[in-house]
Amino acid sequence: MKEKVAKKFAEIFGEGAQMFASPGRINLIGEHTDYNGGFVFPGAVDKGIVAAIRPNGTDKVRAYAFDLGEQAEFGLREEDKPAQSWACYIFGVVREMQKRGVAVEGFDTVFSGDVPLGAGMSSSAALESTYAFALNELYGGGAIDKFELARVGQATEHNYCGVNCGIMDQFASVFGKKGHLMRLDCRSMEFEYFPFDPEGYKLVLLDSRVKHELVGSPYNDRRASCERVSAVLGQEFLRGATMEQLDAVKDRISDEDYRRARYVIGEERRVLDVCEALERGDYETVGKRMYETHWGMSKDYEVSCEELDFLATVAEECGVTGSRIMGGGFGGCTINLVKDSLYDSFIAEAKKRFNEKYGHEPMVYDVVISDGSRRI
Repeated sequence: MKEKVAKKFAEIFGEGAQMFASPGRINLIGEHTDYNGGFVFPGAVDKGIVAAIRPNGTDKVRAYAFDLGEQAEFGLREEDKPAQSWACYIFGVVREMQKRGVAVEGFDTVFSGDVPLGAGMSSSAALESTYAFALNELYGGGAIDKFELARVGQATEHNYCGVNCGIMDQFASVFGKKGHLMRLDCRSMEFEYFPFDPEGYKLVLLDSRVKHELVGSPYNDRRASCERVSAVLGQEFLRGATMEQLDAVKDRISDEDYRRARYVIGEERRVLDVCEALERGDYETVGKRMYETHWGMSKDYEVSCEELDFLATVAEECGVTGSRIMGGGFGGCTINLVKDSLYDSFIAEAKKRFNEKYGHEPMVYDVVISDGSRRI
């Protein structure tokens, strides 16, 4: 990918580009908890975005999206927001870096990615993190710390792309560490690396190839539900709330808001359970919590879909240790913790049964935990 991006940059803009990369991410557990001030447990993966960038001495950005075969040109001021949705991510990062005092000037860039789009592995965060990291290096002297680079990506989503997301995706992309998952406290922003090399097990993603679109109401509506319940409880976030507290206000909130909050409160406990289980090598507990998360996201949070519920059911019937929907929802992947001895038979069975029911096989991605944003 690095070679093809460098070659395309030279064809369009000439020589002299610098190369940067950021990964997509998986999240073992802890979904829709980040914007509730809770815990998440992600890791960076070996798929991401690679970009070639070179200052061009103008006040314009000239960008080429290799995988789409599309070009965009835009200025650096607020009124210069481009029409193409992919270009808005780069534009948003430029504007957010400028707000933080980085004197970004015009540049030429080509980027490409191998994060499967719509699979819930956060290709958008990988794109944002790549450009935030690069512009910090090229124009900011590396002065902005990693947490603020993650916030640049989050603010880009909020202010330029219409998704009121939490911090997890950008955090995982920037802070990723090979062979480690990260438990992030989204309230205090404290985090800890956990070595992750599950002996005798594989992590594998099954992509339903049902594409979700988070812009607009489905994602933001669920966040609004959580904020309404938090307000009734007299808290800033749902973080730390108990089921007893939630039940005490049940008659003051809608049934839908109650179920949303019930899922989030349960998920906070599940993340901590999984961390403790991993430290003692108890993968059976990890797997149980993954299934609980899946059905909580399906029944209470209502962000699953028929295809993902089918994949989780097939996994359970095949004896897979753990399986759940991964990402914001509304399509994408299941993440599966599979014993090595079951791996081949599970993949074959899942492909066969899914194809019989839906007319196509799911895509299979083995997970390799890798490093975060970097110059390459």
